[in-house]
Amino acid sequence: MKNGMMECHVCHSKMVSPSARTVSRAYDQHRNKISSKYRALNVLLVVGDCVLVGLQPILVFMSKVDGKFKFSPISVNFLTEVAKVLFAIIMLLFQARHQKVGEKPLLSFSTFMQAARNNVLLAVPAFLYAINNYLKFIMQLYFNPATVKMLSNLKVLVIAVLLKVIMKRRFSIIQWEALALLLIGISVNQLRSLPEGTTAMGLPVATGAYLYTLIFVTVPSMASVFNEYALKSQFDTSIYLQNLFLYGYGALFNFLGILVTALFKGPSSLDILQGHSKATMLLIVNNAAQGILSSFFFKYADTILKKYSSTVATIFTGIASAALFGHTLTINFMLGISIVFISMHQFFSPISKVKDEPQSGSLEIMDVQNKHRLVDSSFINMTAGANEEGTHRIDHDERKPLLPT
Repeated sequence: MKNGMMECHVCHSKMVSPSARTVSRAYDQHRNKISSKYRALNVLLVVGDCVLVGLQPILVFMSKVDGKFKFSPISVNFLTEVAKVLFAIIMLLFQARHQKVGEKPLLSFSTFMQAARNNVLLAVPAFLYAINNYLKFIMQLYFNPATVKMLSNLKVLVIAVLLKVIMKRRFSIIQWEALALLLIGISVNQLRSLPEGTTAMGLPVATGAYLYTLIFVTVPSMASVFNEYALKSQFDTSIYLQNLFLYGYGALFNFLGILVTALFKGPSSLDILQGHSKATMLLIVNNAAQGILSSFFFKYADTILKKYSSTVATIFTGIASAALFGHTLTINFMLGISIVFISMHQFFSPISKVKDEPQSGSLEIMDVQNKHRLVDSSFINMTAGANEEGTHRIDHDERKPLLPT
């Protein structure tokens, strides 16, 4: 996009760039036109996410010995990122072998370097994820698995605010009320959740635990929004190539964390396999699969759907932790879960959808031969294709699907 102009990715018409509000409205319209086939794929994503997210805190709990970790949490995060990098490379090779004739080669040096420059923003969520993944282990020292999952649902409200500020996403009053209900449900569940008489980092447990909670909620929320923005802003780039950059940055940041740990605890900290068990190996596989699945949510769906799907995993985590570890399912937990599910139904109900505002003005179409070619944002191209303000038409089969076929 240059000089306030953009080019449609379908008909290559030159148009005046829409405002942030127009782009947000077009995204909503694009999402509402998804076929039942892709809605079914969304359901599969949600189900897979529920299982993986629900298992994660349980596997972390199983990895503890006498209430402590015998391994370095950073080593688990590093091995997880390495596993995701290997998966991205394998899928990239597979995708390159099945490219159509005339398509730009994925494995060429020029393509790789151009994509690396265009996707450098992925370093920001990678750094934030490195911090968040370490905090997940710290949180497990002060909360049981079901409580950790409920606390993570606080991210939904923070993400909604960041989406509104950064990506100009619009939410109706009913949807904001649904988010308020979510907070109420979490608060009900958290009554008397902290053990008495314990300390954390020399602080009373309430202070230490809630300080961790504040960081635990804010950091991954920022990471999710920046990740969605970075992936969608380069929509034409292969998701596996983008994942290669994201996970590569993540592995680098976690490796630096291992080096810093070795400076304080000695060279023995460099043994990344020290203290690992079958439970930690399963944890690494689960975390890797969860991260890969999340990238599809952020690029082809949105962050709110991802976080709400993680909320569904709460009931699975609570029941599983009660069955495996004897944790009690209190009346507070049952009431909190009920309120959370009411919130989800209200947020995604058809009556809660944002009503389109009266549109002012239209996009001007200019002759493509009278203007120089533009290199514009793929995310804007995608939303422009769904924008009713455009004066050109796109056939149904030309629209990009929400999920890859």
